[in-house]
Amino acid sequence: MSQPPLLPSSAETRKFTRALSKPGTAAELRQSVSEVVRGSVLLAKPKLIEPLDYENVIVQKKTQILNDCLREMLLFPYDDFQTAILRRQGRYVCSTIPANAQQEAQSLFVTECIKTYNSDWHLVNYKYEDYSGEFRQLPNKVAKLDKLPVHVYEVDEEVDKDEDAASLGSQKGGITKHGWLYKGNMNSAISVTMRSFKRRFFHLIQLGDGSYNLNFYKDEKISKEPKGSIFLDSCMGVVQNNKVRRFAFELKMQDKSSYLLAADSEVEMEEWITTLNKILQLNFEAAMQEKRNGDSHEDDEQSKIEGSVSGLDSYLPELAKSTREAEIKLKSESRVKLFYLDPDAQKLDFSSAEPEVKPFEEKFGKRILVKCNDLSFNLQCCVAENEEGPTTNVEPFFVTLSLFDIKYNRKISADFHVDLNHFSVRQMLATTSPSLMNGGRQSSPALQDILHEAAMQYPKQGIFSVTCPHPDIFLVARIEKVLQGSITHGAEPYMKSSDSSKVAQKVLKNAKQACQRLGQYRMPFAWAARTLFKDASGNLDKNARFSALYKQDSNKLSNEDMLKLLADFRKPEKMAKLPVILGNLDITIDSVSSDFPNYVNSSYIPTKQFETCTKMPITFEVEEFVPCIPKHTQPYTIYNHHLYVYPKSLKYDSQKSFAKARNIAICIEFKDSDEEDSQPLKCIYGRPGGPVFTRSAFAAVLHHHQNPEFYDEIKIELPTQLHEKHHLLFTFFHVSCDNSSKGSTKKKDVVETQVGYSWLPLLKDGRVVTSEQHIPVSANLPSGYLGYQELGMGRHYGPEIKWVDGSKPLLRVSTHLVSTVYTQDQHFHNFFQYCQKTESGAQALGSELVKYLKSLHAMEGHVMIAFLPTILNQLFRVLTRATQEEVAVNVTRVIIHVVAQCHEEGLESHLRSYVKYAYKAEPYIASEYKTVHEELTKSMTTILKPSADFLTSNKLLKYSWFFFEVLIKSMAQHLIENSKVKLLRNQRFPASYHHAVETVVNMLMPHITQKFRDNPEASKNANHSLAVFIKRCFTFMDRGFVFKQINNYISCFAPGDPKTLFEYKFEFLRVVCNHEHYIPLNLPMPFGKGRIQRYQDLQLDYSLTDEFCRNHFLVGLLLREVGTALQEFREVRLIAIGVLKNLLIKHSFDDRYASRSHQARIATLYLPLFGLLIENVQRINVRDVSPFPVNPGSTVKEESLTLPAVNPIVTPQKSGSSLDASLHKDLFGAISGIASPYTNSTPNISSVRNADSRGSLISTDSGNSLPERNSEKSNSLDKHQQSGTLGNSVVRCDKLDQSEIKSLLMCFLYILKSMSDDALFTYWNKASTSELMDFFTILEVCLHQFQYMGKRYIARNQEGLGPIVHDRKSQTLPVSRNRTGMMHARLQQLGSLDNSLTFNHSYGHSDADVLHQSLLEANIATEVCLTALDTLSLFTLAFKNQLLADHGHNPLMKKVFDVYLCFLQKHQSETALKNVFTALRSLIYKFPSTFYERRADMCAALCYEVLKCCNSKLSSIRTEASQLLYFLMRNNFDYTGKKSFVRTHLQVIISVSQLIADVVGIGGTRFQQSLSIINNCANSDRLIKHTTFSSDVKDLTKRIRTVLMATAQMKEHENDPEMLVDLQYSLAKSYASTPELRKTWLDSMARIHVKNGDLSEAAMCYVHVTALVAEYLTRKGMFRQGCTAFRVITPNIDEEASMMEDVGMQDVHFNENNILKRLNAEAETGIQASPTKSDIRVAKNVKQCHSSP
Repeated sequence: MSQPPLLPSSAETRKFTRALSKPGTAAELRQSVSEVVRGSVLLAKPKLIEPLDYENVIVQKKTQILNDCLREMLLFPYDDFQTAILRRQGRYVCSTIPANAQQEAQSLFVTECIKTYNSDWHLVNYKYEDYSGEFRQLPNKVAKLDKLPVHVYEVDEEVDKDEDAASLGSQKGGITKHGWLYKGNMNSAISVTMRSFKRRFFHLIQLGDGSYNLNFYKDEKISKEPKGSIFLDSCMGVVQNNKVRRFAFELKMQDKSSYLLAADSEVEMEEWITTLNKILQLNFEAAMQEKRNGDSHEDDEQSKIEGSVSGLDSYLPELAKSTREAEIKLKSESRVKLFYLDPDAQKLDFSSAEPEVKPFEEKFGKRILVKCNDLSFNLQCCVAENEEGPTTNVEPFFVTLSLFDIKYNRKISADFHVDLNHFSVRQMLATTSPSLMNGGRQSSPALQDILHEAAMQYPKQGIFSVTCPHPDIFLVARIEKVLQGSITHGAEPYMKSSDSSKVAQKVLKNAKQACQRLGQYRMPFAWAARTLFKDASGNLDKNARFSALYKQDSNKLSNEDMLKLLADFRKPEKMAKLPVILGNLDITIDSVSSDFPNYVNSSYIPTKQFETCTKMPITFEVEEFVPCIPKHTQPYTIYNHHLYVYPKSLKYDSQKSFAKARNIAICIEFKDSDEEDSQPLKCIYGRPGGPVFTRSAFAAVLHHHQNPEFYDEIKIELPTQLHEKHHLLFTFFHVSCDNSSKGSTKKKDVVETQVGYSWLPLLKDGRVVTSEQHIPVSANLPSGYLGYQELGMGRHYGPEIKWVDGSKPLLRVSTHLVSTVYTQDQHFHNFFQYCQKTESGAQALGSELVKYLKSLHAMEGHVMIAFLPTILNQLFRVLTRATQEEVAVNVTRVIIHVVAQCHEEGLESHLRSYVKYAYKAEPYIASEYKTVHEELTKSMTTILKPSADFLTSNKLLKYSWFFFEVLIKSMAQHLIENSKVKLLRNQRFPASYHHAVETVVNMLMPHITQKFRDNPEASKNANHSLAVFIKRCFTFMDRGFVFKQINNYISCFAPGDPKTLFEYKFEFLRVVCNHEHYIPLNLPMPFGKGRIQRYQDLQLDYSLTDEFCRNHFLVGLLLREVGTALQEFREVRLIAIGVLKNLLIKHSFDDRYASRSHQARIATLYLPLFGLLIENVQRINVRDVSPFPVNPGSTVKEESLTLPAVNPIVTPQKSGSSLDASLHKDLFGAISGIASPYTNSTPNISSVRNADSRGSLISTDSGNSLPERNSEKSNSLDKHQQSGTLGNSVVRCDKLDQSEIKSLLMCFLYILKSMSDDALFTYWNKASTSELMDFFTILEVCLHQFQYMGKRYIARNQEGLGPIVHDRKSQTLPVSRNRTGMMHARLQQLGSLDNSLTFNHSYGHSDADVLHQSLLEANIATEVCLTALDTLSLFTLAFKNQLLADHGHNPLMKKVFDVYLCFLQKHQSETALKNVFTALRSLIYKFPSTFYERRADMCAALCYEVLKCCNSKLSSIRTEASQLLYFLMRNNFDYTGKKSFVRTHLQVIISVSQLIADVVGIGGTRFQQSLSIINNCANSDRLIKHTTFSSDVKDLTKRIRTVLMATAQMKEHENDPEMLVDLQYSLAKSYASTPELRKTWLDSMARIHVKNGDLSEAAMCYVHVTALVAEYLTRKGMFRQGCTAFRVITPNIDEEASMMEDVGMQDVHFNENNILKRLNAEAETGIQASPTKSDIRVAKNVKQCHSSP
């Protein structure tokens, strides 16, 4: 795939890199980057692909669709949406609207309000709506993960936990012996002295295969790993040897070496020698027996034939059957859905969840239950005539409770009246005739059955509600008694503490008289208060008690005075001055539970929990006076129509009309006529003990006050429809308190005298009067008094009236309206009045209506919220009837204003409730008026025009969701009510509406793409709402038309847009693709020409052809957009990949498509993703999971971080220091957040020699220089791919981020796992070889990326430490030796810091989280492994011939084999490995030539990895691995026609040698056990009883043990590098005859030298290797000069000439390339060594040799 280079000329390159080194110019850098990138790659807009005409296609392909077995994936369901009516649920037993209210109502506004509170909810239900969100909102919640299988991983085993070594290797019943001996170092290099003997504990055991081992330990703990062991099979003899030490004996070994051991005494020595000789004897016999077996089989032809037929059947029965069975089993076993395990699927993220919308309901503030228990004064006696009965208060008292808020200085609740008098005290009052509750409202007969007047007479419990609780709210109790005289006189007896029954009797006598005479008049007496709340969150202060009872001051009665008194409530010095009445008021408060029974609301309507027959007291709700601010207002839901009247004061000190007017009582009545004999209405709420409703009410009387103040509150239930005659009538009486009739005067006792009248008409300009009024008082009341009007100049209109005090306004009165059917707002009122006029016949004038509409912008916020549904309904009604555009646009503007106000007050939930439940499109009559959706769309278009007012259009954009939701609901209701659902999609809506929708989309787009900087919120919201709207249109409209709208939308974006626009675009795609019928919209079916096709002959698309994008429009669009986004920078890529992945997760979890066939069909829609990934394969091909691997226990060659000796990073000293400094300053700055993450002080990259950049954080990778530098991790390139220098990269070849790669691979694996085998075959057949190679590269990357790193690693990551760096084995170069090392270590730390951020942050750091995380990762790794195995087994089955090409040594086979190998190189679970071993057996069985012919590299690699598994900590894995290794040998043996298995034999030895160098502790007991298993397999294999095979196997294990023994010696000297290398040298020398092995050991030596920094020595090793190769080629006749050519460098080179032409030669594959490769290595290493003269000579000579071949 060659694309033009990104940076055309070197000049540009230089300019580009120059910019990188100036600090602090981040913005410029970004600018220049984008310019350079843009300049060179012409970012053409991808051409739009016209979508298919969906509706037509469905009709044309009807037969095909109906015959499809998965037709439900192709068709929308019929019952997709319905309208429904939900009964309105209230709290009440019956409707709150009075029975006759609707008949009475005349004004439009009242009618509309009643309609609002009466109507049910109108819903549109989408049957599959649950499927239209993110995968997290699917109805079947994601399966719980507690059922995940727990996988066992070796990496999680304890590092030093080892099975008891002795028991592990031993076989019971053999000869054993143990004891202390001295061990001498016998080695050719060192002469043994007394001092070199070390005391060791020796233990002789027999291994599982019958061989004997002599293990030695530092102490007697033989359960540990031994320090070393002597393998007795290779021992030739045991002799005494007293040269160096007494009691010593020598073990002579096959390889001419020997061990010197010494005992403590002669006896011990003898015992050891005897025992060892006995064993040697046994060994010799066994060997002879084997030899005899080997000879005898030569002539036994029969067994030969037998063996060849069934050789494998006995060992691998399942292979003889088909390997397919194992695969089928693998696929059907309980496998976990990969996406269940995805960390993103685990995160709880509700950001995309829509808020839950509830219908409007009555809402209350904090509700408080007030229980009135008792009021008792110190003055008490028995009130009964006969002195029998309880002791009680001496006279009746009346309590009124209400709430005062001193913070906002207002009374915040209505009054609650309570009568706490004892029954006997109540008898003192003259009874009033009870009149029943046919009050202002005609209550239904049903109500009277429920509410019994008697039960309501004496309320004791009230419920108060407080919307804004805070500590400065007081519950105030005012106490009154029957009028007797002045307050002071009445209170005096109660203030004395002397207990006198005489006083009580006297007071009782007076009280009885007063009650008889003035029973209906009250006087103020005392007050008390208490706090309600502890704090502002509404916690009740239940411990607070009522204050003392303070005497009322007749001059401080009003509510204003009360608020002043309360302000001093917490100041004891002020309160102490107030006179106290001795007594106690017992009232408790409590919270109200939601199921509180038996209460009525403030209009006395019982709630649902009401029980009729109950003896329980009725509780009364007390009206709250909610503050008039929008945020505390709720839309009204019930009918409520109360007027509260407050007479404030009367100024009667200068009146001359009446002789006596001192003890003034005011009687209040509500009348609907001013005729002479008209009756007042019975609509005033009564007091306790009296009727529920009365015709009149009295205020408390002040004795001898000519200017009395009042605090009374009179509550009136208003009639539904008010008219001009409704008024309040106040009548004033002088009450005579002195009962002076002592029998002397004959005059009749007159209690009350009328002293004036006053009236207040209720309506003014059609609205209820509510401000404080000052009104004159008249001395008479002629009929028609309401008609009186002053005309000025002393003339008037209406009846003659005698005014008191010259018609001055003497009475001050205020009213408070609490109504849900009348508004006080002028603009509101006028608008509705105008609508009423025009609807009742007067034709609406556009301009006139516009004037009223414009004035609505001025209505008060709280009124607007309170009547929200009513006003919106009216506006929509006007919209559909508007004849002029101006009206429609102005209506829409008002709606925008209302919507904006709600949002600004944070009340958008009300709007959501309105749209979902209350909004109902008018019934549609084509001739008369239009539909809301069409009119609203048109006026939205006008408002969005560029020329229109931008403030309004911004609000429309910001709150566009509301308008689109209304459009959607209107469309749905229109379709169903006019039964247009049955029509074809393209006939449902008129063309005009299609046009209107298209115009709105086109008008919106410039706002979205241009305003995102100035007004991000508006464009973001508009973009989201448009997406939701378009998604819903699929449900109602022509789907092809909707596709076109999506195209119109997408066409407004281009590659290289700012990040925000990408966010918008993908948000749009995310929403639209979440449509519940997204799959049918994509038509997952074949689109072949001609006859209807079966799904089997499907022409599948594996690339994004135009055809594919047309037929499967949405998925095609999404994949194209993801493809282009991958060329953008990181944030954009993340968004795009996220959208794609979440969509696939949704498919995977969707229970409608749960079956395999459904999932396979879905996968066909996403096959082009393969092509997309293969295009980006180099960017995905990242093998390192973290900046550097962690090696618990064993350091694997593949993963160890050692810089490749071939080509390590070279940093010239000068630039090294600069690199160091700038690194320090900047990278640490970026991490700690000091430096700008974009600062361009990237070290001068050109100074870092371009190495194979594994392990280097500052990769020389081109993409990194793009803006997201800071967020890229160590982008190490694939091992095999040298990265290009900065200049010549192709379009976007920077590596992707780890999280991006993982997400893409998750998608890849999901499709791979879901798709049918046929589809996979088809794909492989169509793919070119290079595509197949890339396909397997991606599969291999999956294994790398999802490998399980172990619990310890995860725990470290979660602690944010990253992997531990101080791991001896993973440290590269000792830091002290050179600067590169220091830099390296620091980079490692940086890497680890960065790496810790890639993990899932939604978890904490507890053990449980680590366990959960590791459980997830373990399952992912296993599942990925099994999926890859499935795929490989399918491929090897289907493509056997291609893979066998060239004897199985073709590139494709190599690639496939690499993937197989990868399984063994990564940590796998036991489960996975079991399957891997099965698969490998099958692979060896199918492709023997790959392993046993031609080059040995694949066989070598396999042996190496399998042998590594033989050292596993898990015994099951060791067993499997040993058996596989045995199978490899056995198969090799059969392949050669039962001659030998030289190939495997040699490769195993070589691998063991490599392993010793690479893997720690390979010689341990576990490995020994594995060797025993192999031997036992050979011994027990019947079919090869009579061949040399088992003895050959035994010979092989013997050789391995010998090598291990030598290594054990090395281990003793691992801290002495010189000694170590000497040992290695001698080992290499012992292999002089076997070139491959010698080369292995020379390489191993070179590595040790490099590790120790001895580069010249390393170079010398390479010289020897080169010479060895040259010599080999010379002998083969492929090369003219052997090792002699290298004498110029070193005379020792002749050692390489001792190569023997033996077994070893036939299996070696060297060629000229090997030489050149080696020469380069030497040159590199030589140049790196700090050059001395001799080194320079070396280098020169190397160069000469270079030219000589």
